[in-house]
Amino acid sequence: MNFFLNFIFIFYIGSTAGWVLELFYRRIAHGKWVNPGFLIGPYLPIYGFGLCALTGIYLIFAKFNLPGIIIILLMGLTMTLIELIGGLTFVNKPVKLWDYSDRWGNYKGIICPLFSLIWTVIGALYYYFLAGFILEKIEWFNNNLSFSFVLGFFAGLIVIDFVYSTKMLSKLKKYAKDNNIEVRYEEFKCHIKDVQQKRKEKYSFIFSFKPSMDLKDYLKNYKKAIKKSHRNWCDFF
Repeated sequence: MNFFLNFIFIFYIGSTAGWVLELFYRRIAHGKWVNPGFLIGPYLPIYGFGLCALTGIYLIFAKFNLPGIIIILLMGLTMTLIELIGGLTFVNKPVKLWDYSDRWGNYKGIICPLFSLIWTVIGALYYYFLAGFILEKIEWFNNNLSFSFVLGFFAGLIVIDFVYSTKMLSKLKKYAKDNNIEVRYEEFKCHIKDVQQKRKEKYSFIFSFKPSMDLKDYLKNYKKAIKKSHRNWCDFF
């Protein structure tokens, strides 16, 4: 039972920390506050799984006294594998949650050498600077299991969010397919924000896509914007 709770706890830390990291990356690199990721809440599950994997690798392979460089490379490879699995599951036409098609050596626009290098650097940061902190937090959690009620709420919230977001994604895919448009998910979020600001409408940071939205109208404008700007106006990847 403790193993499962520890997994959820690490997943919680990784998901929320990853969301904050991606949020500020978008703000600094592109000057836009855009809710990152597929879900609407402040968490990115791929980072949660990533942190669980990094912690597992550290705990298992550190016991064998392997050289740090080997463990770090294994961490980078594992993070790339997680990205590949996530990409094969969610990154497909006509809607792409991320797209590395323009990157050298990419595979189906899902993974590429540059981001594999970035994951390896993150693995090195974890190995040398974060592992001790994470293990301390796990020990704290095991001594304060009442916090598991918070994790239960978090898990329930993610499940509800996933159902809602999947429904909206399916709707977006249908509209995109009917209108013969390839949509970059977060680029489309940027487009909605820009259009609503021009129209002086209230933009929702959390609910970028609402059931009441006329997605066809936004998709038509999005298609025109792509042709006009050649995707330079909000290219996250």
